[in-house]
Amino acid sequence: LDKIRYQSLTDPSVLEAEKDLEIKIIPNKDDNTLTIIDTGIGMTKADLVNNLGTIAKSGTKSFMEALSAGADISMIGQFGVGFYSSYLVADRVEVHSKNNDDEQYIWTSSAGGSFTIHQDDVSEEMGRGTKIILYLREDMTEYLEEKKLKEIIKKHSQFIGYPIKLQVEKEREKEVSDDEAEEEEKEEKEEEDEDTPKIEDVDE
Repeated sequence: LDKIRYQSLTDPSVLEAEKDLEIKIIPNKDDNTLTIIDTGIGMTKADLVNNLGTIAKSGTKSFMEALSAGADISMIGQFGVGFYSSYLVADRVEVHSKNNDDEQYIWTSSAGGSFTIHQDDVSEEMGRGTKIILYLREDMTEYLEEKKLKEIIKKHSQFIGYPIKLQVEKEREKEVSDDEAEEEEKEEKEEEDEDTPKIEDVDE
C-alpha cells in the first residue's frame, strides 16, 4: 500500500485500476478460510517467484524444522520468513496478486516447501493488489471468530494508516406490523451511526 501510494505522488495514473487504498479481512466458516485483501502495488509473476518462491524452498523448511526441535516462535525473524508464520494456522496458502505491469497470477503452497504459480483466469479480476487465502487447520477455527479477529486487528494495527474492513455476519429476528417497520429501521440506522467502531464491519 505504501509503495503504490508513493508511486502515485509522481504518477497518479497508477491508481486508476483501484483508487481506494485499504485492507479487507473476510472469514468464511463454510469453507474454513480466512482471506486478507489489500489494494496495494501487487506482485508480478517474477515478484511472486523471488519474494515468496525462493523462501518457500529454503527458509520455510528450516523454520519448520527448528519449530519441531522446540525453537521459540519469536525466532521466526531469523529465517526471514514472516509470511510463512501463516502455516502455523493454515495447511495451504493461496496468494492471488495483480500488479499494474503484469497479468493476475496465483501462487499456491503447502507447508512442505514446494509451490506452483499460474496465471489466474478463473478468479474474480482484482484490478490491483494482493489477496491471501488461508485454508485453516481444523484446530485453528478460532481465527474465523469475529471477536478474535477484532482483538488481533486492534492489537497490531496501531501503525497502519489505511482502513481495515472486517466482514461480519449479522442475524436479526423481529416481528413488526407494517406501520412499525419503517420507524424501527430508522432507529436502527441511527444507532449504527452513533456506534461506529474503528474496524469497519462489512456485512456479507
